[in-house]
Amino acid sequence: MPETSAAERAASSGEITAATVQHLAGLSRIALTDAEIDSLTTELGSILTNIAKVSEVAGADVPATSHPLPLNNVTRPDEIADVLTREQALENAPETADGMFRVSSILGEEQ
Repeated sequence: MPETSAAERAASSGEITAATVQHLAGLSRIALTDAEIDSLTTELGSILTNIAKVSEVAGADVPATSHPLPLNNVTRPDEIADVLTREQALENAPETADGMFRVSSILGEEQ
């Protein structure tokens, strides 16, 4: 069985230490200052504590939700209304060609 590092043991026990943060930063190839390590150690520890509190309350009889109140999509029925003619839509365009808006190429070459 491979030997576990101190950072892995701390992470599996739910305790976040500076060594854990340094290990994760190394895996992520992120350079952190000592102040950032201290700050992240505290913040990540707090996050794990809060997750543990939620896990205590959430039981099999509590349905998983993303919002405390149900969300309903607000829609309106499609209604035919007055629409612009092609000429009205194009009348303030800087450039038009063949009844369409003309825009500059974004790919660098004409397609």
